Amino acid sequence: MTTSPASSLEATIAPALVVPGALRRAPLAPATASAWAQAATAWVWLLCVSIVTWIAVPLSAGFVLVFGIGLLGLVVCLLAARGFAAAERSRIALQTGAVIPSPEPRRLPARDPESGRRRFWASLGSVLGDARAWAAVAYAVVGALFASLVLTLAAACAGGAIAAVIFAVVGHESSFAANALQAVPWPLVVAGSLLVAVVMVWASALVVQGGTLLQVRLAGALLGPSSAARARARAQAAEQEARVAERDARSARERAVVLTQTRSQAVSAADTERRRIERDLHDGAQQRLVALGVELGVARRAADRDPAAAAAALEHAHGEVKETLAELRDLVRGIHPAVLSDRGLDAALSALAARSPVPVQVEADDGLEAADPAAQAAAYFVVAEALTNVAKHAEATSVHVHASIVERAEAGAVDGARLRVVVTDDGRGGAEPAPGSGLAGLRGRVAALDGSFDLTSPPGAGTRLTVEVPCAS
Repeated sequence: MTTSPASSLEATIAPALVVPGALRRAPLAPATASAWAQAATAWVWLLCVSIVTWIAVPLSAGFVLVFGIGLLGLVVCLLAARGFAAAERSRIALQTGAVIPSPEPRRLPARDPESGRRRFWASLGSVLGDARAWAAVAYAVVGALFASLVLTLAAACAGGAIAAVIFAVVGHESSFAANALQAVPWPLVVAGSLLVAVVMVWASALVVQGGTLLQVRLAGALLGPSSAARARARAQAAEQEARVAERDARSARERAVVLTQTRSQAVSAADTERRRIERDLHDGAQQRLVALGVELGVARRAADRDPAAAAAALEHAHGEVKETLAELRDLVRGIHPAVLSDRGLDAALSALAARSPVPVQVEADDGLEAADPAAQAAAYFVVAEALTNVAKHAEATSVHVHASIVERAEAGAVDGARLRVVVTDDGRGGAEPAPGSGLAGLRGRVAALDGSFDLTSPPGAGTRLTVEVPCAS
């Protein structure tokens, strides 16, 4: 009947019945004043409607047997009952806050395939067979009787309280007190009268609050959706929840597959990187250090007998030291560039652009520091690999690099801030992330961070590489 839980509805309309501690405040509670207003309005309104219903419906039914014209009268009554039900739902919502959903609409007959109009007798039958309209007719009668009963009981209780107070004040002068209560001390009679007045005041509050709650329940049963419609709505809601759960489960399974693949790619990329570092150390720095040891040995042996040869060996060893340091710096830069940690992604990209043999324009938006170090490192290596490929294969004359923070929306929800890097060149295109290539390694690195990797490289039209990674892992 309402989107609120039943306990919330009861606590709003009749707190004295369900809310602990509300009973002692019942006579002065706002819910009691609202209930009195609802009961009085319902009695006047429903009494008028019920009188019209008691006259119109039996009269129309009687004329069905006499002239047949009573069918039209019943149709008018039932159509008016739908309007009355809508007005009563609005009144209840306004006075009590209880929202009663509209019932299911009347089923209309099919249109004539030739004329496109609905047949008269079929339309007439659909109105006469409208179960919710008949329920509204029943509510007009039963609701009026119930409202009269509630208002009568509540008014009787309130009147009894007033009468008890008046009797306590002036009752000692009455003949009743002189005859029936002459053996009872008058102070005790006054105390008893005041006690009865208090009980009757509380009783009137309970009656009017409980009556209003029952009135709302009755309206929900007769003016709202039918039980079959509510069952269908619950079944549809359950079916919708099942579909959502199935979709979430399917998405979770797909996500598990993707995570398994990206984990494998990350492990493979890490192993490839380890082998590269091992190879670079073995072929570069290690060989130079061996040569440096040899040169230093030559210089040590020649220091006494041939100072000139020793000086030449030391000069050559000094050159080897500088070359080794340069190779180590390049190796460390390939693992994690110091400029990225010291000066940020903007400066690191500018440093890559400065070393590139192809002119590079770097455009870095503000706020790149919001991305975590893993995301910035991934963006750096994407640009480094892309510029290396451009220099080796693209035959390009210019490159544009754009780094920014974007909000990515998926399925109507924001997926969070992401670091986006776009590298565009005007080269010959045709780039492919073949297995074992640098681009394939970058794709694995990006996938391990739950990012996206998009490569567009039509032959003869340049290459556009777009990478997005979450700003926070």
